[in-house]
Amino acid sequence: MKKGSKLYSIFHLKCPRCAEGDLFETPSFSFRKPFYMPQHCPKCGQPYFLEPGFYYGAMFISYIWTGWVSLIFVGILIWGFGVGVNTAFALLVLLMALLYVWIFRVSRAMWLAMNVKYDPHALDHPLPVKDQAAGTPQKA
Repeated sequence: MKKGSKLYSIFHLKCPRCAEGDLFETPSFSFRKPFYMPQHCPKCGQPYFLEPGFYYGAMFISYIWTGWVSLIFVGILIWGFGVGVNTAFALLVLLMALLYVWIFRVSRAMWLAMNVKYDPHALDHPLPVKDQAAGTPQKA
């Protein structure tokens, strides 16, 4: 995956505008602060929350990911390995418990990448960041 591509930003959980800033403070499979996301990119200042309810669309992406992973996983276990239905679904619950945070994060990264264009000069021209307390613009 080439830096600056949508896939790079999505699967490395990087800012889609600069491909440098992290979307989340903790690693991909971390269960410490799993859902915390900064308000903006620490490198280029790109806001991560473009409007109220912005990530509502990411919920649908997460639903699609979860559905396909579940169907494929259970299908492979039942028809490929001859595992019983109850065992296959028990293993699916364990798999989804492990992948839940990753799917959540990748879904948000996909949604943000669909709405923000890559700018190779983003680090040279960071967006002004509003101070949450005072509401005054500041440099990123």
